[in-house]
Amino acid sequence: MSPSASDGPARLAVVGNPENRRVTLFADAVRAAGLPAPRIVPWAGVLRDGGADFAPDETVRIDSPGENQDVDRLLRGPGEPTRVEGSARWYTAFLGAVRTLRGGVRLDDPEELAVLFDKRRCHGVLAAAGVPVPFSPTSGPAGAWVRGWDDVRGLMREHRMARLFVKLAHGSSASGVLAVESAASGRIRATTSVERAPDGTLFNSLKVRRYDGERDIAAIVDRLAPDGLHLERWLPKASQQGRAADLRVVVVDGRATHAVVRTSASPMTNLHLGGRRGDLGLARQAVEAAGARWADLLAVAERAAACFPRTLCVGVDLLPVTGWRRAAVGEVNAFGDLLPRLTGLPGSGAEGLDTYAAQLAALTRRRAPHHPHRTDPAHAGA
Repeated sequence: MSPSASDGPARLAVVGNPENRRVTLFADAVRAAGLPAPRIVPWAGVLRDGGADFAPDETVRIDSPGENQDVDRLLRGPGEPTRVEGSARWYTAFLGAVRTLRGGVRLDDPEELAVLFDKRRCHGVLAAAGVPVPFSPTSGPAGAWVRGWDDVRGLMREHRMARLFVKLAHGSSASGVLAVESAASGRIRATTSVERAPDGTLFNSLKVRRYDGERDIAAIVDRLAPDGLHLERWLPKASQQGRAADLRVVVVDGRATHAVVRTSASPMTNLHLGGRRGDLGLARQAVEAAGARWADLLAVAERAAACFPRTLCVGVDLLPVTGWRRAAVGEVNAFGDLLPRLTGLPGSGAEGLDTYAAQLAALTRRRAPHHPHRTDPAHAGA
């Protein structure tokens, strides 16, 4: 059941880009629940004005600063919005901006956001908690620092990683990701959405391409390395109808509420790179046919989300291995709830609700005199 104006959060505020569909969809869910429209605080204003203030009774949702060229320039500096470089600067500027938000009741903890937006730290936290993740030589405090392609090749040999993913530590939406494969002959190839301009500048493309020359691959990795790189072993994914498949699972208040299968003919299943939504029913049947339990698969996502108890909602990328018998966690996304028109899983308590309505329902359940997400002085930015 959706919250009503009488029992929902008294006041809601969203820090986001007003024109972004994330903000629009959340505001639509608020209005549909009969609650007062949320106050929209634009990222551009936060970045230009040095922060924003919220009333003690305002519940504050932080949303993605993406898909706005002006905001991107403020975070990463001048340049083309499709460029790959600049993610380290973006990370520092974004976290700095989050910490200038003062007051209110937060749904996204600043210190947890700092971990969620660093793949090396996030991977290390998950591994330390016993959450299954692909092997990574770069994760956690003792992880290797990658200075360029020579380091990648060295780590591939040391850890016998013939196939691996090279990722920007602070990247999102597959920006800068390379799926690297080495043959017994020593030949290297990489599949990626990175487009390399004649002057060496790197751009994100909607077209997945393959680089077969090690010199080209090395040039891309060397260019990305100053922003920080995360390496992880390439697990053999499960498949659905001949396409590689994984799962995006949304976890709200500790419970897996929504899930979508993503399939692709390439190693990247992101929908904007040619991935397609698969059949969740077929995935569940495949899990059970393998002798596993669907609930156990979802529990892996919930265990990952439990590592971030002060963040109301995360999107967990589950990587079912060949045969669908078990799964590892690829990433945990702070802004992983953009799944339009998707309603809740049976038995999740979010049946009939989209991801935003499910979060409003969770806020209603959690409302108490001592709100578990209330900002403490260390996070107030004062």
